[in-house]
Amino acid sequence: MNLEILREYCAGKKGVTENFPFDEETLVFKVGSKMFALTNINSAEFSVSLKCDPFMAQDLRRNYAAIKPGYHLNKEHWNTITIDGSIEDKMIYFLIDHSYDLVYKGLKKAEKEAISKE
Repeated sequence: MNLEILREYCAGKKGVTENFPFDEETLVFKVGSKMFALTNINSAEFSVSLKCDPFMAQDLRRNYAAIKPGYHLNKEHWNTITIDGSIEDKMIYFLIDHSYDLVYKGLKKAEKEAISKE
C-alpha cells in the first residue's frame, strides 16, 4: 500500500471528503462531518491513523508492532498504523472499513440520510 492507493480507497467510499484542516501535510478523510482517517503526506515513515473499537485497538497493538496508540489523537479510540509491509494490505483495508463504519454509525440521522442519497 502507498499514499495514492490509500487516498483512492478512502476517497472512494460513500460520503467521503478529503482536505487539510490542520496544516498543509496532514491529509484528513471525513465521512459526513467526522474524521475516520488521517495521514501525513510528507512523513518519511508512511502511516495512517484510524478510529477503532477500544477493545479491538488493544488487541491489535498487542499483536502488531506496527500498530500504536493514535498519534496526537484519543489513544483509546485511535490507532496509528505504520505501513511498512509488516501488515497485509487486506488487514489495512479491513481497518479502514472498520474506522469508516464506526464513524458513520456515530453521525446524526440527517447526515446519514444525506449520504445514503448520494
